[in-house]
Amino acid sequence: GSCRHRCCPGRNNACWAPGSRRARCYCDSYCQRTGDCCQDYLAACRRAAVGCAVGPWGPWSGCSSPCGVGSRARSRQVTVPPRHGGDPCPDLKQRRGCLGQHPACGTAK
Repeated sequence: GSCRHRCCPGRNNACWAPGSRRARCYCDSYCQRTGDCCQDYLAACRRAAVGCAVGPWGPWSGCSSPCGVGSRARSRQVTVPPRHGGDPCPDLKQRRGCLGQHPACGTAK
């Protein structure tokens, strides 16, 4: 089978070509994980692959709880989305625990 006329990003079961012995071979980027790529997949599709690129992490948010256990979050943006089977994007959000210690916390009864 040949991918010359179609290459699909991600997992796409409709992106295939007739292979040997009436079996399908695939031209989606997921075929590299499943091992069922058409013979010319790398030459036809990976040539134009662009991996994901992300910007720097933003600042951590304030604690979600003014008193006691809460969480903080931060995020970053995709600057270049993956194309043609390029490397996928890493995590865009992070969360961590925090302890709110607002001055009014100790006065509540």
